Amino acid sequence: MSAIAIITGATGGLGQEFVRSVQTENFDEIWAVARNEKRLKELRDTFGGKIRPVKCDLGSADDLAELFALIETERPDIRLLINNAGIGKMGRSDEFSDDDIIKEIDINCKAVCLLCKHSIPFMKPGARILNISSASSFQPVPYINLYAASKAFVRSYTRALNVELKSRGIICTAVCPGWIDTDMLEKEHNGKPVKFPGLVSPERVAAKALRDSAKGRDMSVCTLFVKYEHLLSKAWPHKWLMKIWMNGIKDYV
Repeated sequence: MSAIAIITGATGGLGQEFVRSVQTENFDEIWAVARNEKRLKELRDTFGGKIRPVKCDLGSADDLAELFALIETERPDIRLLINNAGIGKMGRSDEFSDDDIIKEIDINCKAVCLLCKHSIPFMKPGARILNISSASSFQPVPYINLYAASKAFVRSYTRALNVELKSRGIICTAVCPGWIDTDMLEKEHNGKPVKFPGLVSPERVAAKALRDSAKGRDMSVCTLFVKYEHLLSKAWPHKWLMKIWMNGIKDYV
């Protein structure tokens, strides 16, 4: 039985950093899950034979069914599941298409729950699940409200799942980073550079998340800046925090 890690959204940004970070761990294979076949091949060329490219669009029910069938057929020893794939769109909610809304919920929420559900039966004591949430989960966030709400769902789901699985020795950690310096961020808007307070590297987020998971923590909050945001979200009324946020994005909306 192969000992494996499964990492979704593996070809870019934080996902690729997780792939890099777990190379030295004792896995027979790292199942790198992503939509782009070419980038999956490049990932394997970069990191070597441990990488098993798994082409899968997590927003597609058919693709998910194929992934679950692969797990059921091979019955691997899943020691690490990292639900990293996610999407977010900034803008007025009434301007989102039906497909935009459905896709964001499907990838950010539904796929996370389904992958956990289909992976847990193949996990032994000591296995770990990392679900990527966000600092946006700490309070409502206008103009990225669907993204923030989906990440609040992930955080709540993961922490509760950690309690459920404690008796089985499986750790679930909700990873709650702030702004991460990846290609996903729009660095310029209408000719103006966009400011991202507390911007942090994917290397730092991945390293902290893996350490916190290994320590059995149900949340991983990277940097003092984001810890301060978390504290404020508990101490201050959310309507105040939303006003601060709106003041910060007034040049971009």
